[in-house]
Amino acid sequence: MVVSLVATAFWAMLPAYVPNNAAVLAGGGRPIDGGRTWGGRRVLGDGKTWRGTAAGTLAGTLLAVVLNAVGPAVSGALGVSLPTFPLAAGFGLALGAMLGDIGASFLKRRSGRERGAAFPGLDQLDFVVGALVLALVAAPGWFSATFTLPVLAVVLVMTPVLHVVTNVGAYLLGLKNEPW
Repeated sequence: MVVSLVATAFWAMLPAYVPNNAAVLAGGGRPIDGGRTWGGRRVLGDGKTWRGTAAGTLAGTLLAVVLNAVGPAVSGALGVSLPTFPLAAGFGLALGAMLGDIGASFLKRRSGRERGAAFPGLDQLDFVVGALVLALVAAPGWFSATFTLPVLAVVLVMTPVLHVVTNVGAYLLGLKNEPW
């Protein structure tokens, strides 16, 4: 039961976990806020770009397609019935993750935090909230069948742990300037 819950939660969230990493790798270019300020502070900052957002959304959506292709084999190997992704769900998870992160940047700038500054709680769950909300809007039936309360609970516990581990790893590899 626990293995099934963790596997389902991880699998269902993979299209949301990947976009921000892909955005970092493909980012750069024109900032979404165009350099605009609000109240003397940047609206979003240079870290939120059109190219990064597009690349992250595409990466997460394509990952959902790949997961659909390999899902039966992985399900069989694990002995767990993993969810398949309607295209709308994969896209909703990926774009929602990007929008959640953009929303967090907006909140960080409003609170006076600079790019890269830590904001505990928000940093770990911003993209999850965005991904879940947009997946619910894009594919409500799939969302309800996939994200049961136990699966949501696992996502909310597992995600901050994964976030910390992957960010520290990226920092140690020199891919990030800070370990959060």
